[in-house]
Amino acid sequence: MSSPEHKQKIWKMIKDIKVGMLVTLDGDMPRARPMHLVQDEYDGTLWFFTRRSAEKVFETASDHDVCLSFSDQEEGVYVSLSGQANLTDDRELIEKYWNPFIGAWFPEGKDDPDVALLEIKVQMGEHWKAKESKTFQLYEIAKANVKKDATPNLGENEKFGG
Repeated sequence: MSSPEHKQKIWKMIKDIKVGMLVTLDGDMPRARPMHLVQDEYDGTLWFFTRRSAEKVFETASDHDVCLSFSDQEEGVYVSLSGQANLTDDRELIEKYWNPFIGAWFPEGKDDPDVALLEIKVQMGEHWKAKESKTFQLYEIAKANVKKDATPNLGENEKFGG
């Protein structure tokens, strides 16, 4: 839902964070859990290993809407991505993304019949990036409080998709 340049911008923001919080619906209640990125590039789809028997799989049944959030407070980066989740057991993709970190979660290895990939096709999102240090941000907040009708300029904010 965004240009190749914008996808690279999003990837640059999240690739070093590595862990995003996946939000699904457990009945009528939102539920979040950490998920670790396994890919080395981003083309609009995010990939995560999961157990086929995990609760999140039932909460993300075919084409179910989900949200992923990534944050790096040190760098002032916050990203929210929404899209549709699907489960796959594509052995070629499992082989491509398998690594020792993932192996620690699946002691029976990549041939374990419970190993699957959760595919998130991102359709829309929003990101924030602070342009300056924490000190500058505090200054902007203080300045906005003094002026009463101003809002602090803390950096970049952009919505995309649709």
